[in-house]
Amino acid sequence: MNFPKQKIYKALKILAVVFIFLCIGLYFFRNSLLKQAIAKVTHKMAVTYNSDFSIKEASFDGLSTIKLTDVVLVPKNADTLLKINNIETSVSLSNLLIGDVQVGTLNINKGYVQLVKKGKIRNFDAFLKRNKDDESEKNEKRKYGAFAYRIISKLLNLVPTDMNLENFQFKIDDNGKKTNIAINKLVLNNKQLETNIHVVSKDFDQRWNLKGFADPRNQKADIRFFNLDTGAIRVPYLDERYNLKASFDSIRLNVENIDKSGSELHIDGYTSIVNLKINHPKIASKDVVIKNARFDYRFLLGDSFISIDSTSTMQLNKIKVRPYVSYDTEKDTVYTLKVDIPKMKAQDFIVSLPDGLFTHFQGMQATGNFDYKLDFKFNQNKPNALVFDSKLNKEDLRITKYGEADLNKLNGEFVYRAIIQNVLQRPILVGNANPNYTPLDQISPYLRKCVLTTEDPSFFSHRGFINEAFKQSILKNIRTKKFSRGASTISMQLIKNVFLTREKTLSRKLEEILLVYILENNRIVSKERMLEVYFNIIEWGPNVYGIGEASHFYFQKSPSALNVDECLYLATIIPKPRKFMYQFNDEGNLKDYAVKNQKFLKNLMFKRGLLVPEDTIGQLPVYISGNARSLIRIKVPDSTAIKNDSLSMGDEFDL
Repeated sequence: MNFPKQKIYKALKILAVVFIFLCIGLYFFRNSLLKQAIAKVTHKMAVTYNSDFSIKEASFDGLSTIKLTDVVLVPKNADTLLKINNIETSVSLSNLLIGDVQVGTLNINKGYVQLVKKGKIRNFDAFLKRNKDDESEKNEKRKYGAFAYRIISKLLNLVPTDMNLENFQFKIDDNGKKTNIAINKLVLNNKQLETNIHVVSKDFDQRWNLKGFADPRNQKADIRFFNLDTGAIRVPYLDERYNLKASFDSIRLNVENIDKSGSELHIDGYTSIVNLKINHPKIASKDVVIKNARFDYRFLLGDSFISIDSTSTMQLNKIKVRPYVSYDTEKDTVYTLKVDIPKMKAQDFIVSLPDGLFTHFQGMQATGNFDYKLDFKFNQNKPNALVFDSKLNKEDLRITKYGEADLNKLNGEFVYRAIIQNVLQRPILVGNANPNYTPLDQISPYLRKCVLTTEDPSFFSHRGFINEAFKQSILKNIRTKKFSRGASTISMQLIKNVFLTREKTLSRKLEEILLVYILENNRIVSKERMLEVYFNIIEWGPNVYGIGEASHFYFQKSPSALNVDECLYLATIIPKPRKFMYQFNDEGNLKDYAVKNQKFLKNLMFKRGLLVPEDTIGQLPVYISGNARSLIRIKVPDSTAIKNDSLSMGDEFDL
């Protein structure tokens, strides 16, 4: 169908007139519309967030520039959350007409945001609660890619293309723990960002700088964060609040691409940090220093999954890692982690380990290459189908020089000193010159069987680790939401006792894992020698070290003369040797639970063929006859009662 040109021109003229009248209407009624918008926000803050929101003056300057004076947000019965003296901003009207708020310019002069906690009351709690809209969406399956892209787009549209902040502060007051971040100047002009930030905390005073490229409309950025003064940037607040000290020389954040293709959202870029230093009692006893780290990332979000794609790479000094992390809810809730370390030189790996985290590896040298793969998958609805597969492939790998932890010393005579609560205990000579030292062939074979049953049944067949034990440990820790169970083998206990400490830190656990792997997979020490050293150094009671001391302390016997039940008893106290006395009642006999525990272990050993009925013939209940008896709270009979009882018996006899 063809329309006459005159009618088309007429229609265009009508549309032009309507648009002009619309613009005129917007221009003349723009202040009224602005007041209505402010009233709506004020009402929402009062009803939804129980907060008072006020603006002293609000007006348009021209068609799209808005000026606001004395903007204040105060939650009921709490400290002021936001106060800004002057705001001047422009909004794109073309985007506003289609419901998309896009900030053009933004100027802020003097103001602050403060987060205050007094006791358990926080002035921002109302803004953390779910609103009704969130609750209605809670049961709906959220499409992660579309949701994330919508949020990112809205946030970036609120970032102005040109911005100037002066004398703006961000304050934290956590029950007297105060930090003040003063933005003296922040300028974004022609996509170039420049700042001047002054940070004051209890222990330090620094000036920071953010500088680089920022293009919110094209969703790209490349920003560096560094210190204007000498020294590293210290992270405020964490020290006072969490006892975590952290600092770094510089951070770089690059966002190269944010793209939504179909239902999938791709976010690509990289971030790097130089000379990161961390100190926390749960991490290590020393400062942990990472000289150079970089993460080239590709985040993927779809309708039912969030993931770090396998094309991402992490680099820690010379160590390169290809990670894959996924959270998938399409059918079940499934967590997946894959780690791939491509073939690299063993020496490059050793020198790349963070200072302070692997102190016992300093000075170690190695030849050869290796690669490593980890595959972990946990299905929340099918927990017993957990996948945990760890593989290390070696290529002419050989340790040529040990560091502080010289594993070869296990083969000879050495002095062992336990460390308990950072206190060095008395020295124990591991060698024949010690009269209490007992070679493996002079220890009751029952003790060997009992201890292996309770501590490490597959000791002679595994290479330091038991995958199934790791799986069960992971499952229990997931269920309890805490580290409530370990998967420690005798090899791991030996390394921890001889070379490390008992401190519960990430550093100690990581060193333990690596040292055990080296010990077990390089045939440095035989299994028999490892077990012999283990029996002669572990603690069996308060200040009782080695089976030679223990057998006399409890039973006044040599280790070779111990019977089955005595060995079962000794095996059960290994986890808590200093609390052995609580297994006994006030008559000096084992409590019912301890007897049942030993009976269970004995039956287990019968089933496994480690014991035969003849081994238990003529056995009497465990009786503590050595010095250990003095630590058991045995009730002393009342002498008066004994005397009266004897008289009664005498009278009865005479009758």
